[in-house]
Amino acid sequence: MESLCTSQVVFPPTVSSGHDVSCKDLEQRLSSRFFPSSGISHSRPDTEDISLCYANRSASLFHLGQYELCLEDIVRAQMHGYPERLQCKIMLRKAECLVNLGRLQEARQAISDLESNLTAKSTLAVSPCQTLQRNLHHLKMKMQEEKNPPETSDALTKAFEDMDLREENKQISKASLCVSLCTDPLKGRCLVATRDIHPGELLVKEDAFVSVLNPGELLPLHLGLENKWDTRVANVDLYCHRCLKHTLATVPCSGCSYAKYCSQECMQQAWEHYHSTECSLGGLLLTLGVFCHLALRLTLLARFEDVDRVVRKLCDETDNKDICLSGNKNLVKTFNYTNFRESEEKSKIVETPIPGCNVNGKYENNYNAVFNLLSHTEKHSPEHKFLCAVSVSALCRQLEAASLQAQTTGLKSSKLKAAVTPGLCADFTLWGVAMLRHMLQLQCNAQAITSIQHTGSRESIITNSRQIRLATGIFPVVSLLNHSCSPNTSVSFTSTVATVRAAQQIGKGQEIVHCYGPHESRMGVAERQQRLRSQYFFDCSCPACRTEALGAAAGPRWEAFCCNTCRALMQGGAVLSCGNRSCMESVNRDRLVSHLQDLQQQVYMAQRLLRDGKLEEAILQLLGCQEDAESFLSAEHAMVGEIEDGLAQAYAALGDWQKSATHLRKSLRVVEARHGPSSVEIGHELFKLAQVLFNGFAVPEALNAVEKAEKVLLMHCDPESDEIQELQEMKSYLLDLSHIPVVPLV
Repeated sequence: MESLCTSQVVFPPTVSSGHDVSCKDLEQRLSSRFFPSSGISHSRPDTEDISLCYANRSASLFHLGQYELCLEDIVRAQMHGYPERLQCKIMLRKAECLVNLGRLQEARQAISDLESNLTAKSTLAVSPCQTLQRNLHHLKMKMQEEKNPPETSDALTKAFEDMDLREENKQISKASLCVSLCTDPLKGRCLVATRDIHPGELLVKEDAFVSVLNPGELLPLHLGLENKWDTRVANVDLYCHRCLKHTLATVPCSGCSYAKYCSQECMQQAWEHYHSTECSLGGLLLTLGVFCHLALRLTLLARFEDVDRVVRKLCDETDNKDICLSGNKNLVKTFNYTNFRESEEKSKIVETPIPGCNVNGKYENNYNAVFNLLSHTEKHSPEHKFLCAVSVSALCRQLEAASLQAQTTGLKSSKLKAAVTPGLCADFTLWGVAMLRHMLQLQCNAQAITSIQHTGSRESIITNSRQIRLATGIFPVVSLLNHSCSPNTSVSFTSTVATVRAAQQIGKGQEIVHCYGPHESRMGVAERQQRLRSQYFFDCSCPACRTEALGAAAGPRWEAFCCNTCRALMQGGAVLSCGNRSCMESVNRDRLVSHLQDLQQQVYMAQRLLRDGKLEEAILQLLGCQEDAESFLSAEHAMVGEIEDGLAQAYAALGDWQKSATHLRKSLRVVEARHGPSSVEIGHELFKLAQVLFNGFAVPEALNAVEKAEKVLLMHCDPESDEIQELQEMKSYLLDLSHIPVVPLV
């Protein structure tokens, strides 16, 4: 659940309107040199300062090999008035980028322009001129060596291109034909399979109706200049605030220092749709939190769909707790979907309108569907509702003040004029009703938009990854999916698009479900039930919860202790007894918990040695931890898997591929026991195993691992994701080697 009030928010140096920065010119110029992206956000447009910032960032991008982004920043630097005295330097960088991209004809023109510029500059100092001439000569030599432009084949991408929804579902937009919208007397709206669905099949592909980038945690400050200028990086510095695309070269809003975009087009669209109103509210929105920001943006976007009509209908139907649009001609089946597979005729059919559908009976990704998501007003605590109301009131007062200011100044300022929202500002009470409803909806309907973040350096042989929360969005169709602690689907994200795939076989008539967060592989039944009850207001009765409730005394397998004598699992409460009836071993639980905490500290020390490059010491430490763990932890304990994974990384760094693969296989068994054989977690582990076997030239074993990893990850990830693309490259290379005799690992 999102926090409504973010008490730990660290504000940017200035979330300002009009870039009225308070830093001195010297500080700003130093910032533009050492921290160009930060300098761009805090510089005035069409000034030398911002042009220098763009030019300096282009130099950084050039050294990172990001030539396309470098060219874009060069253009921006010139648009903002890059000094004539420095033009030669940036023109040379442009030519170098074009050569590296293989765009030789454009490069020749850029070199010709540079030579003309150098000829015209009679006042250029001798030393800089000689340096430029020397670099230009080297560039010409490189062009002569360059034969044909490098081919950018995207055959692999096309071969595994994501299958779009080929035929439109007439009942649900953005959904496959194998999905049907139904209602259940107990669960309400739900999605059901109309035929047998195979693992990996695409079920829903939906763009967020609205999304807001999470500010994210800031990295810790380092010593040096960072003590004077806050240069910590967070999500807001690395992702487009509109489309969530990752970018190293953000384009800042010209009206504030917070909003950043991947392109001029994204910035313009955001301004037209909502940022013209949000621009002056940056500090307030950061204080109130992501949910309040989402509620405002929802209402701003809905102005194009006549929010007045929808909200007034709510006011006319205040007697109904759950709003169904009057006059809706859509009549659908309410039935017991568990019996649907056996016989549709035996189903209990009742004609009733489904909230959120239009008059033609279709559920779409629009404001009508969003507005009809359940708000559970009667279930929220008075404190929560009061906080939501105060937040909305603060926003409405600020918006009303901006509107009055614009009117009294005769709309002379273009920014004030843009900030007045047409159609809705005439009735802020009506607007407040809509925003309050959305804030109450978000606790149960907001979807975390996640991304896979790879950790470690580029030189790391084994890739580690973790899931990060990138943004929060509303997906009307995805919101129809009910919860299960053991879901039969997997949800992944590419920018603002959510993709739902079948994670296992789903039979005809079976409900299609996904996990709201509490998953059986991550927490026990008691914790899951408590979280679902507090946030979503229901008691989960999914198969996983029913099964675990019967055997809760044993606890999750990945947290289980084992008997030191016979290796059987220990059972019980405060005092644990061996599960083997012929063994009389017993031990105090607190003693084992304390032993586990000591082991965790030892593993942490080994991981630190590993990060510091002290590989032999790390291996000795981890082998000792491995022996200790075997004495009291089950073979499927999460700590056992962590130790084996650490040993695999250490041996891989030493180039001992056989030992690395051996330990990774042990880690795989732990991950599979906890998360299942088709989980995304097992996919990541198989990917690591494929990397190790590939580097060890174990061709048959590597091909097998690549194919397994690809099969699993394609059920969870976009075909164009980094991991799948790397698997395809490894597979292509291994297939070329498969006919060549290769010495196996020894």
